[in-house]
Order: sequence, then structure tokens, then C-alpha cells
Amino acid sequence: MNETVEEPEGLSYRALAMLRAVAQGRAEITVSLEPDLYVDGLSCSDQSTAHRLAHAGLIRMPRAGAPGSRVPAELSETGQDLLKPLLSAV
Repeated sequence: MNETVEEPEGLSYRALAMLRAVAQGRAEITVSLEPDLYVDGLSCSDQSTAHRLAHAGLIRMPRAGAPGSRVPAELSETGQDLLKPLLSAV
């Protein structure tokens, strides 16, 4: 599979998979200006995409934490709206 193939809103398949993991409650995000994403307890292999998703406002921290700590990641309203048609099609 070519990871550069684009889907809705110009996101790659990998970015959409990361958003799905967040929606399923399987992801944590670090409290940082450049937040890292962890899925199923493992560091995501594409942190640059995780940073882009956070900076685009698609994923966020639901609560504050100590700098560098991990907290559950959640989708923003924009992220939920983006994924809604994709999740209902599955």
C-alpha cells in the first residue's frame, strides 16, 4: 500500500488509521508542544503525522498533565466530523 495515497481532507491512510485508533480509545498522547502518539501502549512509528494531526486540531488531550506525561488522546469535534462518514461505512 502506498502511504502517500490521500483520502478525505487530504489525509493518508496512515493518518486515518491513527485517527481511528484514537476514536477507539486505544491511543495516548504526550503533554508536549510536539505531542507524540502511542497506540496500544507502543510508540507510533510516524510521529511527524501525529504532530500534524495534533497541530491541525484533529486530536487533543482531554485533560492537563505533567509535561512529558502520557494522557488519553481524544478526537476533537473536527476529527469526529471527519471520521463519522468513514466509521459508518464500515
